Amino acid sequence: MTVTETSRGTPPAAAQAPGALPRLTSLSHGGGCGCKIAPGVLTELLQRNVPPAMPAALLVGTETSDDAAVYQLNDEQAIIATTDFFMPIVDDPYDFGRIAATNALSDVYAMGGKPIFALAIVGMPINVLPPETIREILRGGEAICAEAGIPIAGGHSIDSVEPIYGLAALGVVHPKRVKRNSEAIAGDVLVLGKPLGVGVMSAALKKNVLDAAGYRRMIEATTRLNRVGPALAALPGVHALTDVTGFGLLGHTLEMCRGANLAAYVRMSDVPVFDGVRELADAGCITGASARNWTSYGHDVVLGERVTARDRALLCDPQTSGGLLVSCAPGAVDDVLAVFRADGFAEAAIVGAMRPGAPGVRVI
Repeated sequence: MTVTETSRGTPPAAAQAPGALPRLTSLSHGGGCGCKIAPGVLTELLQRNVPPAMPAALLVGTETSDDAAVYQLNDEQAIIATTDFFMPIVDDPYDFGRIAATNALSDVYAMGGKPIFALAIVGMPINVLPPETIREILRGGEAICAEAGIPIAGGHSIDSVEPIYGLAALGVVHPKRVKRNSEAIAGDVLVLGKPLGVGVMSAALKKNVLDAAGYRRMIEATTRLNRVGPALAALPGVHALTDVTGFGLLGHTLEMCRGANLAAYVRMSDVPVFDGVRELADAGCITGASARNWTSYGHDVVLGERVTARDRALLCDPQTSGGLLVSCAPGAVDDVLAVFRADGFAEAAIVGAMRPGAPGVRVI
């Protein structure tokens, strides 16, 4: 069997033959954006008594937990810089590389920019994985960057205990087109570009209960570039953008609320969820990151009486290479949905709205 035969929509077999190569997911303690440090722990780690002084040209830094840093070069150009990497979320090395690269480039698109090149971040257990497996991971990342129209121009590698792959990505944007996660306006409508459930599907994959159709859905979603970002940023009614990744829909909505000093509501019945994910969640395929997310920010969330434990798990589900979350004026909703659907995001949906009030989310 070649290293790519399990790709193209078929999850690996549950059993592992004697002497066979180890499953990539068996080599890591967590996978994809579920590896992220819990938001509450991260906040504690990043606390400073006196914030460092920032240059005026740094348009976006660490102040609002945004998706990338943005530095203005001149009146027409600003540079976007971001990095993202993680351990395997799937066992096929080519798919792992594609997912990691798609996820990393999403941060550039979420700022309203276009990527221009990337650098590879590679950590591999050299004595465990053969060279052909590692080459497939790199090839997957290169394939996505080629789809985005950019080169991987270099990188850095180490011999590590767990497999790690990702990108440092650079992009460009007009300074007036930068879309922060912190500029939502009361009355804005929230639109989500991709359904939820990647974390649940990844947990099912590890338990060998994800069928071929579910695996195909997972790969199709996590390797779909969020390249609609610049087109969304060009719409005058779009006020804020972010992408939904490791902190789940609730966590990234809360970042929007805190940045804008607003409240939000999310209507659970309107939140798109991948086919089969609810059933997998009911069967116990929930990630530990979902629970850690809730522990970190649940005190800022009010759940309605009809919101179930499964609903809560899905709203906190870590999304690897998840969808863009748009905060836009009501009059811009049709244009936002049209941009999404023109690029193949057929399940993009209105999921809630921003309201005056203390930062927090109410789920109804």
